[in-house]
Amino acid sequence: MNYNTKDIAVVILNWNGKALLEQFLPSVTSFSDEAKIYIADNASTDKSIDFISKSYPEIKIIQNAENGGYAKGYNDALKYVEEPLLCLLNSDIEVTENWLSPIVMAYNSEEDVAIIQPKLLDYKQKTHFEYAGAAGGFIDKYGYPFCRGRIFNTIEEDRGQYNDTIEIFWASGACFFIKHKVFKSLHGFDNTYFAHMEEIDLCWRAFNANYKTLYVGASTVFHVGGATLQDTSPKKTYLNFRNSLFTLVKNTDRNVFGRVVTRLILDGIAGIRFLVQGKLSLCFATLKAHINFYRNLPRLLKQRKHIKQMPNYNNRTSIVWDYFIKKKQKFDCL
Repeated sequence: MNYNTKDIAVVILNWNGKALLEQFLPSVTSFSDEAKIYIADNASTDKSIDFISKSYPEIKIIQNAENGGYAKGYNDALKYVEEPLLCLLNSDIEVTENWLSPIVMAYNSEEDVAIIQPKLLDYKQKTHFEYAGAAGGFIDKYGYPFCRGRIFNTIEEDRGQYNDTIEIFWASGACFFIKHKVFKSLHGFDNTYFAHMEEIDLCWRAFNANYKTLYVGASTVFHVGGATLQDTSPKKTYLNFRNSLFTLVKNTDRNVFGRVVTRLILDGIAGIRFLVQGKLSLCFATLKAHINFYRNLPRLLKQRKHIKQMPNYNNRTSIVWDYFIKKKQKFDCL
């Protein structure tokens, strides 16, 4: 199929985000060419919907019955979207002129490309990459995600070093393009995640089904990041630690036991580090994440049975070892 911008549905998930919509919708409506724009509202209680209805009557509003977070919110809303290409866009994203054309070209170049991420730069410091995706995501042997342009808390300046188009392992949920038919075939996001890491889980399932995920550096967007949950939020820490373990168990190869045990030990070290730093709430969030993981383990193991194949996803040993011990803190040093 030969796609064009008319085939794209830009779907923005909203929950009490009137201020963000006021700030960032103008760029989306100005630069999204002929794409159809939707607001998927997670049962907001502010004036978001009134604002959209009055200021942007051309935008279609899909009202979800509850705030099911990112995962369920999109799963519920996308049932009412028909376009063959989906762009799941955070409400705190500023898009740029001509951001969609390189994406369409990439889809038309290879049939097995299912998921695409553009270049993600920091809205607050536009010369640098943004934490949540940067220039495309990868994952290490123990399920730790990292990016070109961002490894743990080391953020690179954008000097044009990632202006390419390459295959990556995962795309950021901040600006996440996926073929609608692939989203359906993979049964969408895992609702149990609520938020954080659900896009990595979906990309991993796509990888196990022989689909490609691309980074397209010719398309650029700017992301605020942390507009919903701050980096120091115990809830965010809890979701990240728990959902990362969920993803590893569900999708990794047959060495799952050894990988998970090692990961639990490394998480324990991180929890002790929080304790030493006096971040008691984050330490407790890590412990809570592990307890919830154990409770869900039987379900996760059952989900593994649906994997048709378990290809070798990465030959790396450990990004934790490289970053903290070997001090390799930029992608080109790995």
